Amino acid sequence: MKCRFCQTELQAELVDLGFSPPSNAYLSLLELSKPELYYPLRVKVCQACWLVQTEDYAAYDTLFDDQYAYMSSTSQSWVAHAKAYVDKIIPLAELDTNSFVVEVASNDGYLLQHFQAKNIPSLGVEPTKSTAEKAIKKGISVVGEFFSIELAQRLVDDYAKADVIVANNVIAHVPDINDFVFGLGVLLKSTGMITLEFPHLLNLIEKRQFDTIYHEHFSYFSLSVIRTIAEKHGLRVWDVEKLPTHGGSLRVYLCHDKFSKKPDGRVKKVIDEERCFGLLEIGIYKEFQKKIDNIKNSTLLFLLDEKLKDKRIVAYGAAAKGNTFLNYAGVKTDLIEFVCDAAESKQNKFLPGSHIPIVSPDVLKTEKVDWVIVLPWNLIDEIKSNLRCVSEMGGRFVTMIPELKIYE
Repeated sequence: MKCRFCQTELQAELVDLGFSPPSNAYLSLLELSKPELYYPLRVKVCQACWLVQTEDYAAYDTLFDDQYAYMSSTSQSWVAHAKAYVDKIIPLAELDTNSFVVEVASNDGYLLQHFQAKNIPSLGVEPTKSTAEKAIKKGISVVGEFFSIELAQRLVDDYAKADVIVANNVIAHVPDINDFVFGLGVLLKSTGMITLEFPHLLNLIEKRQFDTIYHEHFSYFSLSVIRTIAEKHGLRVWDVEKLPTHGGSLRVYLCHDKFSKKPDGRVKKVIDEERCFGLLEIGIYKEFQKKIDNIKNSTLLFLLDEKLKDKRIVAYGAAAKGNTFLNYAGVKTDLIEFVCDAAESKQNKFLPGSHIPIVSPDVLKTEKVDWVIVLPWNLIDEIKSNLRCVSEMGGRFVTMIPELKIYE
């Protein structure tokens, strides 16, 4: 395999997570009796540009099909995060009713609804039918296609160039990075700005967040790599923010390289941090496998020990990261009885690979459990707050990353 960005042949490996089905391919009861497709889940490191990337096995359009079940609005904290972004970007980009905002991977309208409330013209680009329909019901205009250079040019012809392009947690999902980033530049007004959000590779490695690795994520980014990719396509990084979302993300601000935006000192600071941490050397990557194996083993020991005590163990959050974790650890219904999730699109289905049934969180209001394994560990505070009933009945919460932690 060659690097998605610079075409260098890949030799070094970050981690091998064995074989796993696509992490958002939730199963119906009927599908449980049919064969399930598994792909190798291995991550490589390019020693020329330092892009970290999964090996190519799963096809892009099969991962993001009409049955795609992730709905951004399910998380209250994520919707609040989106509103805070909109409140910040409007004065920063000097947006008004004559401006034009485009969100790439707009999902169910979780973010564009806040621009809509301010009467700022906007457009979503969302290829998954299930999520796009939710946004359209909110009155949001959506183009139901994958973003590309070709689509970017059509949007310019049919609408206009964008004052702001929002791309939250989408660049990791893109197999052709060069096409995607070049397309952003085509769509962007000469004085406009792009904001990208993505989990920071430094946090993934330092905090052992291996569960953010799954087939739908084709690449994992540092700011250094994003800057290199942007520069190749006539764009420039002029600011960056560290965010707490998804266990530690970056929000990167881009503009055309000829635009007179003055770069912020935070860009150099983050890149220096990455260099000091070792992201531009191979050593830090070679240590990762052993660390995540230790997490897997400690999890299995905990689950087996509690099962031998006849404790009732369930999980919360039928998220993609949880599916990576469960499938790598080999956990099935003999150790975790069911998983709760607030997304109705997932309820009454089964997790891919582990086949653990997905139920409504309302079950926990009446059924006493001893342990709730919180799979989306980045939302632990929100989940604990919403499920006080568990604590009131004597149950406790557990997260497994970066290490096993019990919440009293």
